[in-house]
Amino acid sequence: MDEPATKLAEVYGPVFTVYLGMRPTVVLHGYAAVKEALIDRGEEFAGRGSFPVIDYLSRGLGIVFSNGESWKHTRRFSLTVLRNMGMGKKTIEDRIQEEALCLVEALRKTNASPCDPSLLLGCAPCNVICSVIFQSRFEYSDKKLLTLLHYFHENFRIVSTSWIQLYNAFPYLIHYLPGNHNELFTNFTEQKKFILEQIKEHQESLDFNNPRDFIDYFMIKMEKEKHNKQSVFTMDNLITTIWDMFSAGTETTTTTLKYGLLLLLKHPEVAAKVQEEIDRVVGRERSPCMQDRSRMPYTDAVIHEIQRYIDLVPNNLPHVVNQDIKFREYFIPKGTAIFTSLTSVLHDDKEFPNPGQFDPGHFLDESGNFKKSDYFMPFSAGKQASFFSSISRGKRVCVGEGLARMELFLLLTHILQHFTLKPLVDPKDIDTSPLVSGFGSVPPSYELCFVPV
Repeated sequence: MDEPATKLAEVYGPVFTVYLGMRPTVVLHGYAAVKEALIDRGEEFAGRGSFPVIDYLSRGLGIVFSNGESWKHTRRFSLTVLRNMGMGKKTIEDRIQEEALCLVEALRKTNASPCDPSLLLGCAPCNVICSVIFQSRFEYSDKKLLTLLHYFHENFRIVSTSWIQLYNAFPYLIHYLPGNHNELFTNFTEQKKFILEQIKEHQESLDFNNPRDFIDYFMIKMEKEKHNKQSVFTMDNLITTIWDMFSAGTETTTTTLKYGLLLLLKHPEVAAKVQEEIDRVVGRERSPCMQDRSRMPYTDAVIHEIQRYIDLVPNNLPHVVNQDIKFREYFIPKGTAIFTSLTSVLHDDKEFPNPGQFDPGHFLDESGNFKKSDYFMPFSAGKQASFFSSISRGKRVCVGEGLARMELFLLLTHILQHFTLKPLVDPKDIDTSPLVSGFGSVPPSYELCFVPV
């Protein structure tokens, strides 16, 4: 919707209404309007809007597409558990570093031969989530892991197609027709089976005094609240919450990494400068860690620029207003759907000159120091906070934002510490346009060689 939205904004200004099917939807375009709604007035705009194809699957449960008390309790509980786990003997950073080394080993086994990196790049973030939720990880050749990744990859592609936009506009009509929404429902059923298997195993070995992972914590909470008829801690909510954490925690990081490597193939001079910075700050003898990031401004700028340039979720997830409000000079009734154009913020030409160009300089000052930007909103509007911080500027900021930032930095620096990325075609012939761009921007398929340094 972004190009049409930009044209409409030129005519009608930063706040206007469009009809998606029968539903009026208010579009907020540009940094000032998006910030005012999601940050300055975050409480009023904190409702989750309808996304019918996913609503059919989640039934108002989980974290991403729930609302009201259910959302508040599930989100608060999830953040608390994740904070507890982050402070444990093995921190989240330790888990990511271990997984990064497993990824390096798997890439080494490609023997510098041409390969499509999609599945291998997905294994690492997926295993990090597995370690948090199940206290276990899978070998990269494990059929269960590869099947699970295939479903997430396909789901992201399907929800980004125009067919799903049509489904969301006319759900009662399209639901009963053949189409790729049925493929999405089948994938969800299979993923649910996998999650249920893990829960059953946990039920058999649960120790109430010694929770091992997210499932244990949730099941202990379920037991404590079993007599409370209003409790949100139910088996159905556990399944949907795990599905949410997997979907958000695996596919967004995987897609960003896959797109990031494609951009580095297109711009080998940028990859070379990152490698030079890794050599200078980290060297070859130890693994990169999060403490290194403050001394690696160029690498930090490159990762920010990848996220800005690819514009992963162009129109954010839909919001609704929780009450009747006056916004600017407009009256917006309670329950009205709100679309915030993140593209209009990430590609603002005053903040980012030549926004259509991939340029790490967008996040560097004249001295080469990292330069923060309030316009950097790849995860919706939220404080650039730790994954374990429940305080966020935007009420609906991505729960896993800190985890994603940590994974992108550690996985990318580990890859570039060990390998030079070799394209199969001339860099100038590489097309970085998304394959499809609807709900998300899906990168094109490509192959490359990971040549050991």
